[in-house]
Amino acid sequence: MDISHSHSNNPCSSFMVYFFLLLFHLLLLVSSCSGNGNVSDKCTETERKALVYFKEGLIDPLGRLSSWVGLDCCRWQGVECNNRTAHVTELDLHSYSLSGEIPSHLGNLSALEFLDLSMNRGLHAKSLLWLSSLYSLEYLNLGWVNLVDVGGHWLKAVNMLPSLSSLYLYDCRLTSLDLTLPSVNFTSLEVLNLFGNSIKSPLPHWFSNLTNLEVLNLATNIRFGGTIPGWLGNLCKLRLLSLNSNHFHGGIVEFLDRLSACHKNSLEYLDLGGNDLEGILPGSLGALKNLQELDLNTNFFWGSIPASIGNLSSLSLLELSHNHLNGTIPESFGQLTELSIVDLQSNQMEGVLTEAHLANLTKLDSFRLTTYPNKSLIINVKYDWVPPFRLRTLTLINCLVGPSFPVWLQVQSNLSYVIISNAGISDTVEEEWFARLFSKCWYVDLSNNNIKAKLPRQIYSEWLDIIDLSRNSFEGQIPLWLTNARQLYLQRNSFSGSIPQNIGELMPGLQTFFLSRNQISGSLPSSLCKMKGLKFLSAGHNRFSGELPNCWNELPSLKVLDISNNSLSGKIPSSLSSLCALVLLILNNNNLRGNIPCPLHLCRNVPRLYILQLRSNLLEGNIPEQLCRLSHIHDLDLSDNNFNGSIPKCFHNFTSLKYGNTSLDYEELFDLQDSTINEQTLLVGTKGRELEYSRTLLQVKNIDLSKNDLTGEIPDGIFRLAFLDTLNLSRNHLNGSIPNNIGDLRLLESLDLSQNNLSGTIPPSLASLSLLAHLNLSYNNLSGRIPTGNQLQTLNDSSNYEGNPLLCGVPLQTRCAGDNSPSTPSSHGADGSKDKLWLYLSIATGFAVGFWSVCGTLVLKESWRHAYFRFVDNLKEKMLLWISLKEARLRRKFGKGNN
Repeated sequence: MDISHSHSNNPCSSFMVYFFLLLFHLLLLVSSCSGNGNVSDKCTETERKALVYFKEGLIDPLGRLSSWVGLDCCRWQGVECNNRTAHVTELDLHSYSLSGEIPSHLGNLSALEFLDLSMNRGLHAKSLLWLSSLYSLEYLNLGWVNLVDVGGHWLKAVNMLPSLSSLYLYDCRLTSLDLTLPSVNFTSLEVLNLFGNSIKSPLPHWFSNLTNLEVLNLATNIRFGGTIPGWLGNLCKLRLLSLNSNHFHGGIVEFLDRLSACHKNSLEYLDLGGNDLEGILPGSLGALKNLQELDLNTNFFWGSIPASIGNLSSLSLLELSHNHLNGTIPESFGQLTELSIVDLQSNQMEGVLTEAHLANLTKLDSFRLTTYPNKSLIINVKYDWVPPFRLRTLTLINCLVGPSFPVWLQVQSNLSYVIISNAGISDTVEEEWFARLFSKCWYVDLSNNNIKAKLPRQIYSEWLDIIDLSRNSFEGQIPLWLTNARQLYLQRNSFSGSIPQNIGELMPGLQTFFLSRNQISGSLPSSLCKMKGLKFLSAGHNRFSGELPNCWNELPSLKVLDISNNSLSGKIPSSLSSLCALVLLILNNNNLRGNIPCPLHLCRNVPRLYILQLRSNLLEGNIPEQLCRLSHIHDLDLSDNNFNGSIPKCFHNFTSLKYGNTSLDYEELFDLQDSTINEQTLLVGTKGRELEYSRTLLQVKNIDLSKNDLTGEIPDGIFRLAFLDTLNLSRNHLNGSIPNNIGDLRLLESLDLSQNNLSGTIPPSLASLSLLAHLNLSYNNLSGRIPTGNQLQTLNDSSNYEGNPLLCGVPLQTRCAGDNSPSTPSSHGADGSKDKLWLYLSIATGFAVGFWSVCGTLVLKESWRHAYFRFVDNLKEKMLLWISLKEARLRRKFGKGNN
């Protein structure tokens, strides 16, 4: 029987087939409708109203909620619903730029599982109690939402969410954390992120109940503190722990010992940087086999890096900078084949780094290592060793790399940031290496070595920003720099020739230009004035000649101008008077002539000049009274010129010297001290000789008008400058008497009024200057008794008063009328013998007390005695190691020379 034929000729059978097909399609349609819903069934009215109320209270500048119209809220942007129940399950509005208050109506979204309102700076909430209605919530992110008005109640609301697995409350201005939570209901929590708040609290013990926690981020709260408890190590599922930038203190040994004891610890990222933690790094650190990033920077850890660190085979980042690590780097360091970033700078590491430490680090990209200036850490590899890595970032400060410039440095062709400072390199480097280096780098610091090289005649780089080649032996002409660099340090080298005349066009973005203490000649090019942002220009101690350009008014940001110790001639340009931001003006030791231009008369506000040094020039004329506008002056040196006339009577307007205040804020002081003053050195005539100041330059408070032709009386206003520490008016033609208020200079350390025509008596108040260490009143016409008492008793050199024939009294041989006859020799001898006896008794008593305080303690206290001898043994071992290293270096050096 033909079955197919039978079916095709049976109309009833065909009808049934079509009927079942139609029924099947209807069932699919019904199923589809039940899945997608219709307009009337799609979104519950309660939840739609809650969302509408939420929207009405918001400011939506970008119109991101414009789709929130109609009855079908499940189609609104950022809203997701359950396909079966039509309840809202997800509300994701992150980064919508919304602002306004979050209403409690969101608690009506009772089926919500995912809520993300993060990255909306303008959102805020006064309460989070509505969260307790969202019992199905699994993910909550309110990052950047202002919760300052919520106070500590946020935790009670969160504790009512038993399904919560991820909680993000970063940068929410939270200030407190409940330490006494009776019970923890959100034990399913896997992620807790409270980054960037201001929570003041120790770690609460209820954290120990969060045994499913994988991510704990409490970084940058500043006020989290206390010790890191050992129970934190019981959270064995932790993959990320970040407590960075807080006030945790104490050690980490117990915490790491417990964590490493977990049957299967999962920690991949550990960041405890920026705290007050201390102690050694425990060997248990090496048991964290999954660790990929370890950051312990800016703490107080000491000792060595443990040898067990070689077990961290997945470690890619090692950040131990800014600690007190004073031990060695273990050879097992070379087993960290995944290492990409190593930062060990600002420690006190010692010992030797060899090829074994570095040969396997094929992925090394950034290496930073600094130690103390004594070069106690030596990088000892073969001169021609070629490493397997090509670094992009390299910092080596105070590490002994030299004396040769090794091949492993020469082959680093990918560098973009390099510091090799005070590394003991004393070698000649090829010009081509610098051409390659400058073409790719944005930061180059090779300072404080003895590198001998000539730079390429022309250097082009669009990346270069900071170049520091200072304190080396570079020679030849300054290159034509075609770059937008901001800082260029060439000081203390042997550069010669002249500055390129078009340097302002070549480097228009330069802000700091240091080229002092070289052999540069020629004139200062006027194109310098095209560096509109120039702040620091130091060109002292060179061979510049000619006149100064008169375009300084084009540099409104200039703070420091030092062109001292050259052979400049001509007048001081009047355009210098328009530099209202100028803090240091140093033109010492030149051949400048003429008058001082009216200082800074174009400045609308009070000039900020701190230091004005014009000494040892050929300047003449009167000292202008406009100088008294410099109320912030700390150091005024006009000595060794040809000024005449009288001292202006308005010097008491120097209010910084009068009251001790400063016009510089903290940032400016730091900027000057860090960027400039460390390279500035000034000679200040004080205490009878010229002293060189550098790092303490901003602390100098000095007025020096010596070696001029000044006449008239000393204005008593000078002696109102109570914070003055040096006053030198010597070698002039001043007359009259010393003002009686000289005792008001209570901080004065050096006073020189010698070689004038002063007359009258020495004011008794001079004896009240308790800090006075140098005094010279010689070669005047002073008369009467020399005051005695206090500090003057120590200034008993008769040369301080010689050349005043009418003076009398100690320390001069001339006695004053009415003085008693000198005591007999016998009485002097008796007094002297008694003094010597007491001196010897004091010495003997002091020796006995000191000796038995130390030695007696060691005799009686066994543990101290053992500790002392261990210290001596360790010191001996270190000395032997140092001698051995020195001997090895010398042998290597002589061996290389023989080869």
